[in-house]
Amino acid sequence: MSFGHGGPFGPGGPDSSTPDWEALADESESRDKRRRWLFIGGGALATVAVAGIVATAVITSNKDNGNNLPHAQQLPDEPDAPKPSFSEVSVPPPPNPRDYITDPKKDTAALTPDTLFPEKSMVIDKRSYPRMTTAATDDCTAGTHGALGSVLKHNGCKKLLRATYSKDGVAVTVGVAVFDSKDAAFKVKDANKPSLAPLAGGGVGAFCEGTACTMYTNATGRYAYFTIAGNLDGSAVTKASTKALQIGRDGGRYAYNRIWQRGTDQAAKAARAQS
Repeated sequence: MSFGHGGPFGPGGPDSSTPDWEALADESESRDKRRRWLFIGGGALATVAVAGIVATAVITSNKDNGNNLPHAQQLPDEPDAPKPSFSEVSVPPPPNPRDYITDPKKDTAALTPDTLFPEKSMVIDKRSYPRMTTAATDDCTAGTHGALGSVLKHNGCKKLLRATYSKDGVAVTVGVAVFDSKDAAFKVKDANKPSLAPLAGGGVGAFCEGTACTMYTNATGRYAYFTIAGNLDGSAVTKASTKALQIGRDGGRYAYNRIWQRGTDQAAKAARAQS
């Protein structure tokens, strides 16, 4: 039922003085809204005012360092958070075997036929040749023929070590000459005078005397190394002499391997000492 203007009895009826409740309610609601907004607005102003007071107090406290505020306390600065520290540990690189076969100050291991040629057989790939005899001399010219001796002496050869290996009618003598520097060893290599004297003994007779043989020379670190290989029956080595040519090549590889192993062993020992 509506109580608006012209209520149920029509305009000018006996209830025409009845208040317009909806209008009154609207007006009351409007007043309530105004009061609420004023209250909220006043609260906001109050909040702003309080914030301003607090800000002023804080600023004043900072300026006066608490001297004008009897109840204010100066708080200590917050310490910086601890920072992690890292110790710088420098791990040295592993020793290089080449350094030990190049520098006489590092290359201090015993150097004898037993240490340089310790195996009973020379093994290269699947080929094996028994060791027959060994020798060493401080007079490097004593284990050479021809021009090689003078080249070794001129470049300061300290020692010449030899070993002979033999199998199936052929033999090879491997020679290793020691110097004080890499430069000296490579000068001997570049001279290319590979006339190493073959070493007989241990069941191997003289070979490569007055007949063609295969010879080889090279250098690594402070070592120059040589081979001389031939047929035990005294025949000349030719391109068809596959066994003699093979044992000569294998002798060169074996000499290099043994020198390098010497450096490797000393480097490994130094690495263990560092750990």
